[in-house]
Amino acid sequence: MSDTIEIRKGLAGVVADDTAVSKVNVESNSLLYRGYPVQELAAMAGFEEVVYLLWHGDLPDAQQLADFTAKERSRRALNPAVVAMLDALPATAHPMDVVRTAVSVVGAHDPDAWSQEPDAILDKALTLFAQLPAVVAYAQRKHRGLEPVAPREDLGYSANFLWMTFGEEPDEVVRRAFDVSMTLYAEHSFNASTFTSRVVTSTLSDYYSAIVAAIGALKGPLHGGANEAVMHTFAEIGEAQNVVPWLDAALADKRKIMGFGHRVYKRGDSRVPTMHAALGTLFEHYGRPDLKALYDALESEFVTRTGIYPNLDYPSGPAYHLIGFDTEYFTPIFAASRLAGWTAHVQEQLSANALIRPLSAYVGPAERHLDGYEADAAHTAAATRKTESC
Repeated sequence: MSDTIEIRKGLAGVVADDTAVSKVNVESNSLLYRGYPVQELAAMAGFEEVVYLLWHGDLPDAQQLADFTAKERSRRALNPAVVAMLDALPATAHPMDVVRTAVSVVGAHDPDAWSQEPDAILDKALTLFAQLPAVVAYAQRKHRGLEPVAPREDLGYSANFLWMTFGEEPDEVVRRAFDVSMTLYAEHSFNASTFTSRVVTSTLSDYYSAIVAAIGALKGPLHGGANEAVMHTFAEIGEAQNVVPWLDAALADKRKIMGFGHRVYKRGDSRVPTMHAALGTLFEHYGRPDLKALYDALESEFVTRTGIYPNLDYPSGPAYHLIGFDTEYFTPIFAASRLAGWTAHVQEQLSANALIRPLSAYVGPAERHLDGYEADAAHTAAATRKTESC
C-alpha cells in the first residue's frame, strides 16, 4: 500500500480543513488575522482588541471593548487552589509544566468544564486569558525567591502582566514593545500546538484538555523554544566580533541555528519588521548597543551565507531579555499569547466538528503467526462444535 500513497512527513503541504481565523497572504507576504494584516493590528490596536477580534470575528466597538476588558480585569486573581499548586511544585519544575498544571487545576475547579456551548467556551477562555499572566509572573518570582505581586484592575493587560512580574509599572516604551509581541504571537493558523488543540477538541473532550495538550506541544523546542535558543546562542557567541568564527564552526558542524527560517514564509517572516522595530526601541531605552551589534552581526552574516531570514523568535528573544524575563519563561509568555489563537480554533473546530483521525501506511512485517496457534485454534473450534451438538 505504501507504494501507491504519498507520505507527507510532518503533514507538510497537507490541507487538513478550512479556517476563517488566519492565513498568510502570499501576495503581500502578510499574516492576516480575520483578514487584517497583523502589522496593522500591532501598530493600531491593543492586544485585548486583537484577542476580541480572534474570538468574535470582528474588532470591538468602544462599548464591546470596555465590557471585555472589565470582565478580564475582574478575573485576574488566582484561585487559592492554583496558588497552592504553584507553591507545591518543586523549584526545579519546568516553567511550561507549571503553566500546563495551572490550566488543569483551573479546569478541575470549573463545575461547567464539560460544556461546549459557544458562550461557555468564551467564558472559560476569558478566565484563562486573565489568569495566565498571573501564573507566569508568580512562577518567575518564585524562581527568583520573591514574593508574588497582586494584579491590578486599573492597568491594561500588558502593563498588568509586567507589573505582576517585576513589581513596578513599566515605562510606556516597554509596555508597548511587550504588547506588540503578544499580538504577533497570538495566532498562526494550523501550527503544531494549534493543530493539537483541534485534534483534542475533535474528540469532544473539554476545552481545558485541548489547551493543556496545546501547551504540551508548544513546550517542544522545535515549536515554542526558539526565542529561548536565540539567547543561548547570543550567550555562546558573546559579542559581535565573535560572530564570524562562531558561525564558521556552527555551519561546518551543520548545527541548526534557531531563530532563522520558517516552513510557511518563503520571503521572510512578515512579523519580523514589526518586532524588529519594537526591539530597536528597547535597545535604545536600555542603552544596549553591544547587544544590538551582536544581533545585527549574526543576522547579516547568516542571511548573507544561507539566504535564510529571521523568524519572529529572533527579535522577540532579546526583547524579552531586555525587559527582564528569565530566558526559560519566554515560552510561557508565548503560551499566554497563543491562548488567543488556540481558543479561536477550538471554537471553529466545534462549529463543524469531525473527528481528526488520519490514516497511516503500514511498513512493518507481513502477517505472521505464533508457533502452535493454528493447532490450538482447530482444537478450540472442535470443542465448540461438540458443545453446540449437545
